[in-house]
Amino acid sequence: GNVTFSCSEPQIVPITFVSASRSYLLLPGTPQIDGLSVSFQFRTWNKDGLLLFTELSENSGPLLVYLHSGRLTLLIQKETQNPVEISEGTNLHDGLWHSVNINARRHRITLTLDNNAATASHATTVSRIYSGNSYYFGGCPDNFTDSPCLNPITAFQGCMRLIFIDNQPKDLILVQQGSLGNFSDLHIDLCGIKDRCLPNYCEHGGRCSQSWTTFYCNCTDTGYTGATCHNSIYEQSCEAYRHQGKTSGFFYIDSDGSGPLGPLRVFCNITGDKIWTAVQHNSTGLTRVQGANPEKPYTMSFNYNSSAEQLEAMINSAEYCEQEAAYHCKKSRLLNTPNGMPFAWWVGRANEKHLYWGGSLPGIQQCACGLEESCLDMRYFCNCDADREEWTNDTGLLAFKDHLPVTQIVITDTNRSNSEAAWKIGPLRCYGDRQFWNAASFNTEASYLHFPAFHAEVSADISFFFKTTAVSGVFLENLGIKDFIRVEISSPKEITFSIDVGNGPTEATVQSPTPLNDNQWHYVRAERNLKQTSLQVDSLPKKVLEAPAEGHFRLQLNSQLFVGGTASRQKGFLGCIRSLHLNGQKLDLEERAKMTPGVKPGCPGHCSSYGNLCHNGGRCVEKYNGYSCDCTNSAYEGPFCKEEVSALFEADTSITYIFQEPYPVTKNASTSSSAIYADAVTSKENIAFSFLTAHTPSLLLYINTYFHEYLAVILSKNGSLQVRYKLSKDGLLIFTIDSGNFANRELHHVKINREGRELVIQVDQILKLKHNFSETDFKAIKSLTLGKVTDTLSLDPEVSKANAYGFTGCLSSVQYNHIAPLKAALRHPSIAPVTVKGSLTESSCASIMEGDVNTVTTIYS
Repeated sequence: GNVTFSCSEPQIVPITFVSASRSYLLLPGTPQIDGLSVSFQFRTWNKDGLLLFTELSENSGPLLVYLHSGRLTLLIQKETQNPVEISEGTNLHDGLWHSVNINARRHRITLTLDNNAATASHATTVSRIYSGNSYYFGGCPDNFTDSPCLNPITAFQGCMRLIFIDNQPKDLILVQQGSLGNFSDLHIDLCGIKDRCLPNYCEHGGRCSQSWTTFYCNCTDTGYTGATCHNSIYEQSCEAYRHQGKTSGFFYIDSDGSGPLGPLRVFCNITGDKIWTAVQHNSTGLTRVQGANPEKPYTMSFNYNSSAEQLEAMINSAEYCEQEAAYHCKKSRLLNTPNGMPFAWWVGRANEKHLYWGGSLPGIQQCACGLEESCLDMRYFCNCDADREEWTNDTGLLAFKDHLPVTQIVITDTNRSNSEAAWKIGPLRCYGDRQFWNAASFNTEASYLHFPAFHAEVSADISFFFKTTAVSGVFLENLGIKDFIRVEISSPKEITFSIDVGNGPTEATVQSPTPLNDNQWHYVRAERNLKQTSLQVDSLPKKVLEAPAEGHFRLQLNSQLFVGGTASRQKGFLGCIRSLHLNGQKLDLEERAKMTPGVKPGCPGHCSSYGNLCHNGGRCVEKYNGYSCDCTNSAYEGPFCKEEVSALFEADTSITYIFQEPYPVTKNASTSSSAIYADAVTSKENIAFSFLTAHTPSLLLYINTYFHEYLAVILSKNGSLQVRYKLSKDGLLIFTIDSGNFANRELHHVKINREGRELVIQVDQILKLKHNFSETDFKAIKSLTLGKVTDTLSLDPEVSKANAYGFTGCLSSVQYNHIAPLKAALRHPSIAPVTVKGSLTESSCASIMEGDVNTVTTIYS
């Protein structure tokens, strides 16, 4: 007879385990006398999940195959024996298909992953291995009483296919029809797994990973943060760092915030009123050139360790930018006449050749001396063009922002006999942040500014400062056909961010414990991305709402963006908005406000919000764009009057501040002139200073009057601190603080405050002494001395003894009422009524606290 064989590939029917708690597939096995054979393929995005469970026959124990942290593990656990465990693979939750083969014969079991026999793992057991009757794939039934299934780890979410048990393929269509096995929460003939990282919604190079239901972004080393790596961790300018109280140093700035441009490393010079930002390039030193001619020119290209777009964004954001250009020449011409071909030129931002030099203006082929008519040879417009045999130079600033930065310099005239040049292009320097104080004042509820529609389909962030006295109002709104976005102050203590991307309106509300309509600046940041909607107000806890896993996700806006008002006729905003950014882009409120009725550019009253940033008696000065701290009447300096002014004294060092001759001594002084000497009769002393020394006795501070009254602060022989007051009615009063040796090479802070009759002395922020005088005035102050007193005629014996040794050590931040004598001696010795004798060296007391005062003083002097 004839025998016919037919062979065919098994039908590939994928199944999807949908639920993380209820999905399972139960298939029957064919128990074999010896051995076990199971194979299948799976794919998943979850790191953990039960793939297979079966209770082996002949009491061989349960067999489990599961994923744990992306690694495949096979486990046979029998109570009377040690467990058998095999692990294979890594990162098996990568969404790709992986095959698993389990084979057992007698005492040996083999686990093969992805059909790679070379890496198959083997193990031996004490008892023989028998196949099971029932095989649970993906999980266990809810009702464990009807099943021995164990689920030591979370159930499986993902897909399986090509299931073989005892070398027999299992027809999953029969399972679907109910004629084979059992199942729960499966999709059969479908693999419903979704690659949520394609496209990758992690921004700025964030690395995407995913689970069954959502994706995750790893923002490590990107410079950005947030659920989708959208938000820059850096500020947008040095002005913003200064506002956080930072001091000078290197910082990263991100000019477009959450925009596509990366952060740029700059140096922020935060010392004065103008905050300078500097970017170095690869050749800021003086460079000599010889042997260049038009046929073989010398060229140098500049690398700023940044992209042209980053530099352009920084320059555009600044109020002013400059680069110094210096050309030193000996028989080397620079620009030639305005009509001739130049001998040197530079290339700017747009790769354009520029024929003007530092100090001149664009389009004018001259140097600074040409504009000033001060060149060596009046026939030429640059000093170097005189072509002299001796060295001269043309130096000036290039300050036309649209041409900066300098990207290349070309020199062609150093090839003649005795011809030589040296050039220098300084770092790019800018000051001011045009956006940080860019503000608009909304004077009526009907007034608003409008801008083009806000396009932020996948991710949107909005940030701004506001101040108001109104109880409610809409900051901004943008509508689409169905979608919309809105930020408003909905009540005096509530800010609300509302958005609809087609799934219905979502509202995030932050509640403040104190009113927000207090006419102080408050900060708002609202963000929406595919994972969450969030709202931040000042430093209050952020409100975060998770986005639905499925549904609409693109924000479709098509109308104009309204700022300070609304298109939907809700209540507009009354007050000020400033520094408005949308997805890192700056909106110029001031420019738009100039042409809009009911809205004014700018906003006054910055000191009401930021005046507390001026410390130690510094006075907040209101400016059109922001504020500054005036440290004139403070013993401190710096942008916030927080930087100490301190100096090292030697034994003979003396600083004497002379007060003007008071009116009781000037008998014929008119009444009006007595106002000049208002401080001559004082009913209060506010004295503060810090000192560091290892020497006793010492005279720290001495104030005397024309009536032989005085106040002295001395260190006694034993290191205690003495404050000695001599007032005419009370006589000599001595207040001793002996809570330790103050000559211990540590920095100590002294405050002496007398208001009327009441005296308070504090040392190192601790109240040490209180006293009530009968006398209330310190009459006709003559002088204040730090260190050694040179006029010793009226000193009492104890003060004279201390004065003989003077003061050796460090004094810092000395304040007497509104006068800072040490600062006056160091900063304004020529204009202040101050006399310095002996050696005085500026130094930081805090930095030398660890060292030996004797050694340090000697080295410094």
